[in-house]
Amino acid sequence: MKLIELHDIHKTYQMGQVEVPVLKGVSFEVGRGEFVALMGASGSGKTTLMNILGCLDRPTSGSYRLAGQEVTDLSADDRAQLRNQKLGFVFQTFNLLPRTSALENVLMPLSYNGVNLSDDAALRRSQELLQRVGLGERLDHEPSQLSGGQQQRVAIARALVNHPTIVLADEPTGNLDSKTSVEVLELVQRLNDEGVTIILVTHDEAVARYAKRIIRISDGMVEADTGGEAASPETPASEDNEADRSSHWNSSRLHRLVRTALHGLRRNIMRAALTALGIIIGVAAVIAMMEIGRGSASAINRTIASMGADNLLVLPGTAASGGVSFGIGTATTLTPQDAEAILKEAPAVRAVAPVVRARTQIIYGNRNWVPIYVYGSTPTFLDVRQWPLAAGEVFTEQDVRNGSKVCLLGQRLVRELFQGEDPLNKEIRVNNITFKVIGILSAKGANMMGVDQDDILLAPWTTIRYRVSRTALTNVNQSAQQTTTTSGTTQQVNTLNRLYPSTGLNLYPAPSASQAANNPLPVRFANVDQIIVAARSTQETPLAIRQITQLLRERHRLREDAPDDFQIRDMTEMTSALSSTATLMTKLLLAVALISLVVGGVGIMNIMLVSVTERTREIGLRLAVGAWSRDILQQFLTEAVLLCFCGGIVGILLGRGISILIRGLLQWPTELSVAAILVAFAVSVTVGVIFGYYPAWKASRLDPINALRYE
Repeated sequence: MKLIELHDIHKTYQMGQVEVPVLKGVSFEVGRGEFVALMGASGSGKTTLMNILGCLDRPTSGSYRLAGQEVTDLSADDRAQLRNQKLGFVFQTFNLLPRTSALENVLMPLSYNGVNLSDDAALRRSQELLQRVGLGERLDHEPSQLSGGQQQRVAIARALVNHPTIVLADEPTGNLDSKTSVEVLELVQRLNDEGVTIILVTHDEAVARYAKRIIRISDGMVEADTGGEAASPETPASEDNEADRSSHWNSSRLHRLVRTALHGLRRNIMRAALTALGIIIGVAAVIAMMEIGRGSASAINRTIASMGADNLLVLPGTAASGGVSFGIGTATTLTPQDAEAILKEAPAVRAVAPVVRARTQIIYGNRNWVPIYVYGSTPTFLDVRQWPLAAGEVFTEQDVRNGSKVCLLGQRLVRELFQGEDPLNKEIRVNNITFKVIGILSAKGANMMGVDQDDILLAPWTTIRYRVSRTALTNVNQSAQQTTTTSGTTQQVNTLNRLYPSTGLNLYPAPSASQAANNPLPVRFANVDQIIVAARSTQETPLAIRQITQLLRERHRLREDAPDDFQIRDMTEMTSALSSTATLMTKLLLAVALISLVVGGVGIMNIMLVSVTERTREIGLRLAVGAWSRDILQQFLTEAVLLCFCGGIVGILLGRGISILIRGLLQWPTELSVAAILVAFAVSVTVGVIFGYYPAWKASRLDPINALRYE
């Protein structure tokens, strides 16, 4: 079976409206192991014939069979597979990749052969071939560091790296001196002696005489065919070369693809860095803006929370008499025990504080002030309101049980009463009751209604209720008091507290007014004016309201058809409005930052298009040694993605650095956003894919012949 069979090959080029015939019915055969020289003058059509033999070009008509396979109707990828597995090219102009070592140039065809060859095996094969052509000491030298003869030897090693059946040499000595030409031709002869079929294109009689057979081409036709067929044993193609690339994908090939893309970028490192700069700025802007936005939103939410906007306010119901309603909060339906039950039995509640209120004058020395708030509560009040201390300490639960005369003052009260003095451990009078100042609240400012929150005195609720408001057991337990009827008789109500009711004598002396005020009797029932509740999160506020409502109705033993004897107020709508405003600002910042990423993506597309134009010959060379269109597409797309990947990494670090600097130098609130980092990184890679696809697709559509001839 003949290795090459050409029958009536015609090739006509269309130059505008004019048809230019180049080959006019060429027919011949080449056996396995032959050394054939295609010889002819310039313009005779020998180079066009070699391009058809090398599956780089298609004939206009005729039949071309390679190893028994008709190739004229094969697709571009099928012809690329034939070039890679059966053909090796040695070009007159060497066509080596610039700024790439000799070893990397030889390795290049192995990236496209589809054979499951490990990186180590590929490296060994390339090194052995370079040593075979006498360049064992020049593995790491770039083409600019090699002589013309050495560059041609690298090209020969590259042509042999895939163990081709045929080596096509186009004027391999055209750019060499006579001595180097002889060395190269002798090397080609040795390859033929080892069984490699050689087809050499030349116009030099001296070079043609090295071949065993000379086919002379003139005006697109075979003028003469001299010489005999070499007797060489049939050498079956390597099993590796018969591999099916259509379904082959492995980690080695992926590694080579990434390595090839990195080599392409490294050959012009400055341009690659400037291209990635757009992505770096875009990713850094996205991360910095998102962290500033998140920090600002969190700061706004904390401010809203500190103003009580995320708290629930449980108020008593309305008392009425004779059809007259006394307004909300006039009924005595809430107790401290209700507050304890809410904390224990409502899972959506984080903290609870009962509150009693008073309105009275505060005196220190010769100064006095009537604060807006005189609150009695528990130590959890500060947790509910997220209100830290500026100085001192908080009163304890023991102080609440004992009704201790200690208090905390707000900043406004400190300014008005002490006017620069240190208020800690000083004594003030509240409704003529002496209180010791044990702590100072931090500044909080006005609430959402414009009321100054710092104008406050906070003390144990028992102290405010029984010492300041003067609500004691004798005022509550009316069953223990005497009652006078209209007839003037006195009715005495016997209780278990009076052991001898009939004697009319008190066994114990009656306490004085000051003693009663200083030592109030404990009560079995005490009401509070309100209960402040903090939900675990803003999202759980509606759930907390439902749980509190159900719990209080059960505790107050209300029938299903009875109305609530309490009211629950919340600031959800106002909080949502402010939060949505903060979220909107964050999104606006993100949109501005994303514009930077889009601009960076346009820059990548522009640079990649320029790169395709500059590297047209490289693309043609890769196609000539067997790269499929998808290989070129993947290479340039990988380069774009790598640019964005590296730019994304640097952008993340830069964005975090900017965020830290802004927080440290400008004292702006920032907050780490892992989601922003992941989104920015994913967007940067996506930008690389989207904006890198068109240049990569354009590169993959280049014709190998036109690309190799591009100047």
